[in-house]
Amino acid sequence: MAGHGTEEHPHGADRLCDAGDRVYSRAVRRGRVQRQDAEPVPCLLELALLHPDPDDMDWLVPTSPQEVMTRLLRGVYDEVSASQRRVGSAVAAFEWYAGLGPQPQAAGVEGSAIRVLDGDSRIQAALDEATQACATEVLTVQPGGIRPEHELTEGVHRALALRGRGVRMRDLYTHVARHGQGLLNYLELMGDSVEARTLDEVIDRLIVFDRTVAFIPANADRTMALELRHPSLVHYLVTVFERFWRLAIPLSAPLPDTGIEGISHREHSIAALLAEGHQDAVIAERLGISVRTCRAHIARLSETLGAASRTQLGVRIAQVGLDGPPLARDVAPSTSLSLPDQGFPTAR
Repeated sequence: MAGHGTEEHPHGADRLCDAGDRVYSRAVRRGRVQRQDAEPVPCLLELALLHPDPDDMDWLVPTSPQEVMTRLLRGVYDEVSASQRRVGSAVAAFEWYAGLGPQPQAAGVEGSAIRVLDGDSRIQAALDEATQACATEVLTVQPGGIRPEHELTEGVHRALALRGRGVRMRDLYTHVARHGQGLLNYLELMGDSVEARTLDEVIDRLIVFDRTVAFIPANADRTMALELRHPSLVHYLVTVFERFWRLAIPLSAPLPDTGIEGISHREHSIAALLAEGHQDAVIAERLGISVRTCRAHIARLSETLGAASRTQLGVRIAQVGLDGPPLARDVAPSTSLSLPDQGFPTAR
């Protein structure tokens, strides 16, 4: 994380040294501390946790904890966004390299670092094989919105087999998926063997078994997939998953309030993407909603903010502070959640 102290205090604002913790805590309780009390901990000034009192330069006043938290969370969000972009670049690069030469006859040999699985039957066979070999953990990312019932049932046999062996499962969805009755039914079926969380938007579909083999789509219509066994690449995908997981909200917890009357969490997300200059279709795809639903939310935003045009809406979004992404709060582990749709490459 950006912002480190001196060599004696090599840390960021999210992990203060003991001396810094004592001085900053005292400053928050009392409203200020004497400058000489902060001399042993220059990290507090370097990290902008303390700053001079304009009325008396011999004293230092604290930056509010809420402002520090917002700054830290925005930094985490930026790191995750950068990781998402790198994942896309890595996948595109490996797909390009895979197409440079003729496909080897022994493409399906066990231990291949990267396999291109062409066709639903090969994809499903590889997923079944990985499911049977899995012993400890499955991580999945499921993009899109409310999942159709037939998609949710495609991976039931794999999920039940994993649950029967005591395998732990964690799933990431978009917030829109919360409204699907099929998903809620699946949660009840799976019990406490799976945890699931949601975000405004996630990366493309991903399944990782035992942190040793990962599956991702290899083309837009998902009729091809990549089976990845290269340790560094799988580790990278797991790191991306864990960072998203940290920011996500358990399905059992409500979405945070935007703090602005009449503006929902989803409308805040749409406003932030509008502020970045994205078109309606792009926003809808990233949030897992239809274009029609997206435009209905934009119309409500315009009405709530009193904007008569798109240009005016952009100005109003910035004025009320909706031009940044909604910040996820720290969350505790949740229970009674699910792993639907492991047959991801056949889902449209």
